[in-house]
Amino acid sequence: MLGSIKLPIAVKTEINVMLLIMTALGLVTRMCGINFPKAVVFDEVYYGQFVSLYMKQVFFIDESGPPFGHMILAFGAYLGGFDGNFVWNRIGAEYTCNVPVWSLRVIPALAGALCVPLGYLLMVELRCSHFTALGASLLLLLENSLIAQSRFMLLESVLIFFLLLAVMSYLRFHNAQSSSSPHKWAWLVLSGTSCACAVGVKYMGLFTYILLLCLAAYHTWQLIGDRTQSSVSVLVQVLARCLALLVLPVLLYLGFFYAHLSLLYRSGPHDQMMSSAFQASLQGGLARVTQGQPLEVAFGSQVTLRSKSSKPVPCWLHSHKANYPIRYENGRGSSHQQQVTCYPFKDVNNWWIVKDPGRQDLVVSKPPRLVRHGDIVQLLHGMTSRFLNTHDVAAPMSPHSQEVSGYIDFNVSMPAQNLWKVEIVNRESNKEVWKTILSEVQLVHVNTSAMLKLSGSSLPDWGFRQLEVVGDKSYTGYQQSGIWNVEEHRYGTSQEQKERELELHSPTHFHVRRNLTFMAKFMELQWKMLSVKNEVSEHKYSSSPMEWVVMDTNIAYWLHPSNNAQIHLIGNIFTWTVATFGLAIFAALFLWHLLRRQRKMEDIPEVTWRQLSQVGIVCGGGWAVNYLPFFIMEKTLFLYHYLPALIFKILLLSAVLEHLHTHILRYPSHRRALDGILMAGLFSVYLSYRTLSPLTYGQPELSSEELASLHWKDTWDILLRKH
Repeated sequence: MLGSIKLPIAVKTEINVMLLIMTALGLVTRMCGINFPKAVVFDEVYYGQFVSLYMKQVFFIDESGPPFGHMILAFGAYLGGFDGNFVWNRIGAEYTCNVPVWSLRVIPALAGALCVPLGYLLMVELRCSHFTALGASLLLLLENSLIAQSRFMLLESVLIFFLLLAVMSYLRFHNAQSSSSPHKWAWLVLSGTSCACAVGVKYMGLFTYILLLCLAAYHTWQLIGDRTQSSVSVLVQVLARCLALLVLPVLLYLGFFYAHLSLLYRSGPHDQMMSSAFQASLQGGLARVTQGQPLEVAFGSQVTLRSKSSKPVPCWLHSHKANYPIRYENGRGSSHQQQVTCYPFKDVNNWWIVKDPGRQDLVVSKPPRLVRHGDIVQLLHGMTSRFLNTHDVAAPMSPHSQEVSGYIDFNVSMPAQNLWKVEIVNRESNKEVWKTILSEVQLVHVNTSAMLKLSGSSLPDWGFRQLEVVGDKSYTGYQQSGIWNVEEHRYGTSQEQKERELELHSPTHFHVRRNLTFMAKFMELQWKMLSVKNEVSEHKYSSSPMEWVVMDTNIAYWLHPSNNAQIHLIGNIFTWTVATFGLAIFAALFLWHLLRRQRKMEDIPEVTWRQLSQVGIVCGGGWAVNYLPFFIMEKTLFLYHYLPALIFKILLLSAVLEHLHTHILRYPSHRRALDGILMAGLFSVYLSYRTLSPLTYGQPELSSEELASLHWKDTWDILLRKH
C-alpha cells in the first residue's frame, strides 16, 4: 500500500496577489497608530458608557439599536482587560492608564480594513473584471471618511463589513454552479448570518437585508420555474433558502438579546424604563426592595401601584395632603377634594390599602382572603386615609375626563363614589388571583365605568408638577396608560392609623421568588427600544441628507487642546463628486438600454444586460435603500449615516466605468482616452487622500495657514488656532 504513494506529495493553490496587497494596504491605512489620540473621540463618549456597563454587567437599554454592536466593542475591551472604570463625560477627555485604547479600537479598525478586499470580491461576483474590482477597492482604500470612521470605537465600519459580507456571500452562493456542493450552501448560511449581524449592530442594516431578501425572492421564483429540476429538488432548495435567510437570522437576533440579558444581570441606571417584573428579575435595585414580598394580593394588603406606561416618565399612584384649587385659572371649578397624582419617585405617599367594601378591616386576615379578577375593592390612601374616588367633575388638565381624588366629605351634594372593579388583563382564567408585579390590572370605576388612567399631562405648581391621573369613560382596548401593577406589597397588620404609618415606613417581608422568561424580557426590551422616541435635537454637526451627497458638511471628531492637531470625518472630495456623477450616468444608461430593448434594439448582449441589471439592483439599490429612508426619519442625523450608501455608490461607479469602456465606447482611441482619464482620476483620488490625511489621522500637526488651505468649502468647520 505504501508503495502506491507517489513522492513528493504536492499541494497546489491559487493566490490572488492583488487581493492580498489590497488587504494589507487596508490593514495599514486603518490600523496603524489607532491608539492615537489617547483621548475620547466624538461618539466614543456614547459607546464607551455601554462598554463600561458591560464590563460591570450592569443592565442598560440603548433605544438607538440592538445590543450586538455594543457586545462587539465590549469584547475588544474584555480582551484588553478593561475594568469599566472610566468616566465617559466629555469628548476630548484623556484616557487613564487602565483604558486599553488599542483594544477598544482594534475591532472596528479590522472590520474597516476588511471592507477593502470585500469590495473587490463583491465586484468579482457581480461579473465585473478584476481590473474593475481593483479600481473599486482602491477607491474604498483611499476614502478618508471610511478610514476616519474605522479607526475609533464606533460601529459604522462593523456595520458596513457585515453588509458587504452578506451581499458578497449571497452572490457567491447564487453564482456557484453545483447545487449539491456543501461549499455553495455554506456561502448562503454565511450570508444569513451576516444579515443577522448587520441588523444586530444597527437597525440600518435592515435596509440592505430587505434588499437582499427581495433579490433572493426573485432568484427563488426563477428556480421554481426551472423545469430541468425535479419538484423535490426545488422544494429542498427553497426550504434551505428560507431557513438560511429567514429563520437563521431571527434565531441569531434572539441569541444576541439572550447573551445581552444573560451578561447584564445587575440593576442599573435604566431600570425605571422597564416594568416592575423586569426590574425584579435584576440583581439589586427593585429586586432588593421587593425580595420577600407576598405574591398574592389580599384584602388588607398594602401596595404601591405603578403605571405600565413610561411616558413621559415611570410613576406611581400617589396622593398627599393638598386639595385641588376651588377654581382653576381658566375659571372651571373643581371638587376641592384631595389631589391624586402619579409621582415619578418612590415615596411613602405612594402606598394604598386594598379594602373590602363590606368590612371595616384594614389588615389581612388569617388565612388571607385573596383579591381575584372581577372583585370590587376600595383603595384607601395609607398616609391620609382618603379613599380613591372619581366622579362627574372635569379633570384639571383633561376636561373631557373625570377628576380622580381622595374623597373628602364636605357635607355637600357630592357623595362618595369609591368602588373599583379589578380587571386582570393578562389573566389565564376568570378566577385569576391578583399577583404582585406579574398581574397587569385595570381599575374600572363601578359608578361611572371610567377607567383609572395616566393622562400624561403635568399639573401646574399647585399640583407640584406631578402627573395627572384621570377617570376615562372613553377608554377602549389595551392602553398602557390604563394598566397598573403592584410593585411593592406587604400584608397589613396594623388597624390604627399611627401604627399603620410606622408599618408603611418599614421594609416588606415574606419570600416569594418570581422569574420572567427570556421571551417575556425580550419582548418588553424590544418594545421599549422601538417605542421610546428619541428627541430630535439640534447638534452643531448634525446635517440633512441633502448635504451628504455633495459633502457640504463635516464633523470635528477630536481637537487637540493646545495645538492645531485635529481629526475630522471628511470624505475624499474627488471620490464623492465623481461617484455622484456615476450614479446619474448609470441611471441614464439603464433607462437608455431599457427603452432600446423595448423597441427591440439590442445594443448589448443579453448576458451583459442581466449583469447591468444585477449591478443596478445590488449597488444602485444598495445606495437607495441606505440613503432615501433618512428623508422621512425623525432623528438627529450626521454625515456618518451616509457611509453605507456611499460604499454602494463607489462600487456602482466602478461598474459604470467598465460598462462605458467595454460596451459604449466603440473605438480604441476613445477607450485609450478613457484609460488616460481614469489614470488621472485615480491620481486625483490619491492626491485628495494625501492632502486630507492630516485631518483623517490627526497627524502631522498643520499650521494655521495649511489648515486654511484645506477649507475647500465654506460650509466645512475646521478650527484655526492662532499661535
